[in-house]
Amino acid sequence: MFHIILAALFFGGIMSSLALHFGFKLATYNETFEIYKGLVVVSDYIIRIGAVGTLLIGVIYGFLTNWGFFKHTWITVKWILFIIQTLIGIFIVDHLMMANMAILEKEQSIALNNPVFISNHLLRQQAVILQVVITVFIICLSVLKPWKKKKTFKAKRSCN
Repeated sequence: MFHIILAALFFGGIMSSLALHFGFKLATYNETFEIYKGLVVVSDYIIRIGAVGTLLIGVIYGFLTNWGFFKHTWITVKWILFIIQTLIGIFIVDHLMMANMAILEKEQSIALNNPVFISNHLLRQQAVILQVVITVFIICLSVLKPWKKKKTFKAKRSCN
């Protein structure tokens, strides 16, 4: 139950970040600055809590249940994707967001025409889309459990 709640928090935060990105144009400084402040809040208090919580619950499941980390291929793939997604979040999404906040604070309205700011903004948007795609794939793995060993049923033979 906690794993699902935390994963929903994580995914909801990523989707909120994406919606905020598509919900505004880089037209006015005040709007852009306020949206970026909102992105920081979503990242710090929604996405990060969901990600860390999901990670901790996953580690607990890996050590304390029969699911393990490598027993099932679909779980191993989920772990690999989660790690990739987390690295994208830390080293691309958050880094670009904070770099753009610094540019906005330093240059104010001039930042909206700064090619580095615009490039960071567009790259961050693409990275968030990639995070959404990875998360949806992880959810599909959790529901479908592909590569799971199927139980075989042997028919009873009757002797006549």
